[in-house]
Formats: sequence, C-alpha cells, structure tokens
Amino acid sequence: MGDHNEDAAARRPPNEQFQAYLEGHRRNPLTTTLTGARVLNAFQVPWFRIAPPRGFGVLTTVGRKTGKKRRTCVRAIRNGDKAYLVSLTGSGAAWFLNAKANPRVRLRIRGGSLDGLAQEITDPAAIEEGRRIYSGTVNPFDRLEYRMHRSGAPADEKIRAMHEKWYADGTPVVIELSTGR
Repeated sequence: MGDHNEDAAARRPPNEQFQAYLEGHRRNPLTTTLTGARVLNAFQVPWFRIAPPRGFGVLTTVGRKTGKKRRTCVRAIRNGDKAYLVSLTGSGAAWFLNAKANPRVRLRIRGGSLDGLAQEITDPAAIEEGRRIYSGTVNPFDRLEYRMHRSGAPADEKIRAMHEKWYADGTPVVIELSTGR
C-alpha cells in the first residue's frame, strides 16, 4: 500500500493532484476556489491562534519570495515529537513551497506553539506510518471539516476515508517538533 501512496503523490502534477482531491467534493466555494480558501483561512487563523481545535493548528512559514511570516490553518495530527500534515494541492501549495524553501516552521496546536523542521515524506515506511496516524485519527472538528468538503452525515468511517484519499492523492509532510525549550 505504501507504493500506491508514493506513486500517487509522485506521479501526479499539482493540478492533477487538486483534481483528484475534488473528486466527490461538495461544491463549496470556500474549499474549491483559491479566493474562497483565502477567505476561509483569514476567518479561521485568528480563532485557531487563540484556541486551535484538536487535530488542527496554525502553521507559520517564511515566505520564499517575501521573507514575511505566512500563516495558514492546517489539519495537523501530532504523534509524539512529530506532526503529520498533507498538502491537498500537492507540491504547488504556497505553505508547502515556503516550507520546502525554509523548513524551519512554527506550529500552533492545542497545548502550545512548537518550532519544528518540515519535510516531505518520501520513505515508504514513513509514508505508511504517516498514513496510519493521519488517517486513523478522528477529532470533533473533523465533522465540520467533512461537511465543508463532502455531502452527507459525517460518520467516523467516512471521515477516515476522506483523510485516506487526501493522504494518497496529496503530498504528505512531517514536522519534527522541537519539544525542549
């Protein structure tokens, strides 16, 4: 199964990765358009910086062109000293490109803000571990997230399936968190 995830992420150009993400997607302009995503992010960032819901956070990167801090809301599943994320639009997402250019990031999650190093997951064993952790976790806010992206009742198995698809079609990322201060 690791080969499938690796092949799906590696072989699809960013536009095709986004098209795969849209398959079965609810036509919500907040999640299907760049403008909508910016509006949603602008609304969520202040709230998530105060009290991020479990399983979500605010990722702060340094702009690769501007050098300015850039914040975006992400689904981030923490497991020990690692946090797992997925770039839904593949290697073309701004936060992903920023993290690739400068992997030193800051992640505000429930429990505090942590510095870390972000990197794309490429090792097959690490891809499988990340998939299990990212897709196997269902938190209360995931139900609202599901309603933003899909139609129907947000049952745990449907939420897991949506996250499996995102992980398989997107670009998985791990942040090695610095827990000592």
